[in-house]
Amino acid sequence: MADVLTFTDRGIYCAAGDFYIDPWRPVDRALITHGHADHARAGMGSYLATDAAAPVMQHRLGPQARIETLKFLEPRQIGAASVSYHPAGHVPGSAQIKVTVKGQSWVVSGDYKTVADGLSEPFAPVPCHAFITECTFGLPVFSWTPQDVLTDQINGWWAANAAAGRFSILGAYALGKAQRLLTAADPDIGPILTHGAIENTNEVLRAQGIPLPDTIRVTPDMNVKDYPGALVLATPGAMAQPWARQFGRASTAFASGWMALRGVRRRRAMDRGFVVSDHADWEGLNTAIRATGAQKIFVTHGYTDPFRRWLTDQGYDAHVVSTDYTGDTEDEA
Repeated sequence: MADVLTFTDRGIYCAAGDFYIDPWRPVDRALITHGHADHARAGMGSYLATDAAAPVMQHRLGPQARIETLKFLEPRQIGAASVSYHPAGHVPGSAQIKVTVKGQSWVVSGDYKTVADGLSEPFAPVPCHAFITECTFGLPVFSWTPQDVLTDQINGWWAANAAAGRFSILGAYALGKAQRLLTAADPDIGPILTHGAIENTNEVLRAQGIPLPDTIRVTPDMNVKDYPGALVLATPGAMAQPWARQFGRASTAFASGWMALRGVRRRRAMDRGFVVSDHADWEGLNTAIRATGAQKIFVTHGYTDPFRRWLTDQGYDAHVVSTDYTGDTEDEA
């Protein structure tokens, strides 16, 4: 039986429907899992995404981008292929895409996590014959801090800094991670300031009805001393720029799955590292794969070779697929 999806130099392709999923080169029709820059790229003839992912995609791609939408679980026939979108739990609106042709169902995971974060639509496993999964953090060393513990850690760090008269600068990606941290922050501790890229995303998400705590955009004419003890959410790129130095006496931290590695924590030269990601950790990856019931597994971006060997040892028909996806560094822009 022919494969439902194939892997090309433009991206994951479905011949039965003549479309690509998260292509990295221009194509006529692109089905998109979510709005991060390595999955939703400019230059496609048309886009199909969830109605919850579309506003951020439109903001990032510009008004010229032609974006059609589907609701989660809503079926769509495209040529000889049946398509549906299922929650991935990665960021608001993120989806796994199920493609069925002649009774064979394949699922492209996009990026995902299996632990509910209180912000994104919770991950829902999708039974299938073949599963194309990310493995950004596909090693046993990666195990995320539970959400309640993470909340206590961040608020405890912030409160201690505020009591000592310091700003708390926390680095996080502008879409997903920043808003997840916002929902964990206790606004009773003090004001929350945001980098412009993060605040732009906040505005888009608020406009579509996603509740977020009140935040204050950092502007060039702002006197930051008017906000003593504030929590400052910054993009990773801004952490090493003059933008961050305007806060003077400050404690710095970064929230990422990579904080599980001591070497990365040292290179980041941050005061604190919070171990959290919007991607699945080792246990999450294995739990998700088991839940699909699939025997054929394709692994993309991350620790692909060791994770493929692990899956093979577990009895799966596992393969590595080379892609242009970048996992937890995709949102520097």
